[in-house]
Amino acid sequence: MAGGGGGVATSRNLEQTATWAVAGVCAVIILISLVLEKGLHKLGQYFTEKHRKSLTEALEKIKAELMILGFISLILVFSQYYIASICIPVRVADTMLPCSLRPGGNKLGKFHRRLFSYERRFLAAAKEPICPQGRVALVSIDGLHQIHILIFFLAVVHLIYSAITMLLGRLKIKGWKQWELETASHDYEFSNDPSRFRLSHETSFVKAHTSFWTRIPVFFYIGCFFRQFVRSVSKSDYLTLRNGFISVHLAPGSNFNFQKYIKRSLEDDYKTVVGVSPVLWCSFLVFLLLNVHGWQALFWASLVPIIIILGVGTKLQAILTSMAREITERHAVVQGIPLVQGSDKYFWFSRPRLVLHLIHFALFLNAFQITYF
Repeated sequence: MAGGGGGVATSRNLEQTATWAVAGVCAVIILISLVLEKGLHKLGQYFTEKHRKSLTEALEKIKAELMILGFISLILVFSQYYIASICIPVRVADTMLPCSLRPGGNKLGKFHRRLFSYERRFLAAAKEPICPQGRVALVSIDGLHQIHILIFFLAVVHLIYSAITMLLGRLKIKGWKQWELETASHDYEFSNDPSRFRLSHETSFVKAHTSFWTRIPVFFYIGCFFRQFVRSVSKSDYLTLRNGFISVHLAPGSNFNFQKYIKRSLEDDYKTVVGVSPVLWCSFLVFLLLNVHGWQALFWASLVPIIIILGVGTKLQAILTSMAREITERHAVVQGIPLVQGSDKYFWFSRPRLVLHLIHFALFLNAFQITYF
């Protein structure tokens, strides 16, 4: 009920709410839930019919993530009053705060309580537990509601952020389709004649990745660092890596679409980065714990994804440069396209998937920064 223009509005219980309002709100919520469930089901059927096993597994991870969010929501709803009823001393509650206390905060707090004392007791006495003098709630109901929103949007933003990354990757790979079509042309066969001999340092791939500075370890990584801002994959890189893959895994002259293979590999990687693992949830808790006023934890956390991405980009460029250097060290003359030999030894600790996990961690940290902001 509410008074006149200057009256104080009060909340109504369910038995005092119009039935059409209750039914209408419930209908909208149920309709949205059914559309989401049917949409995910149809999408799963489409991936199954197209034999996209990786995307099907990624979709299952998304469903599992939504189920976890449902459990978190259920637990918070049923336990919020019990958590808010836990009272702790004020001096303990005022430690490790994310924001500093206002000057004269006690006076302001007393004035605020006196100004709204009757209103808050009338509105929320049955909801917000009351603690004894000198003690406050461990986490207020409003605080638990904010935690609920933070966790929900963190997972949702991470899923959206991962999907956008996947789409950008597919757009990048789509640009390589023309290079793949060129491999079936007569001009390509003529310019890359297997019987043609060339000096290794005259090939496009070696010239693009080797120079005098690649022989000096310090300048080697400095050059690889800045090269990632110029281009990621050039035409010579694509054709050389394609030739190396086909030479190792397929018979020479095989009609193989390397671009489609990379597209499927991207889907396999997406299956890894789409989920939120227990390790990522632990990192989320660590950042919440260290978000203390004066520690600048969020500032340092924002630098971690940048460092990871720049480090991964430098490493990938270093791998291409190392392959080019090995070609010149093994052979002075090459026949046809230079033959690169991919190996786990080029990666950190000989673990290629470590790069993927670092990208996954960077995506999660970016999603956390966006959600917290």
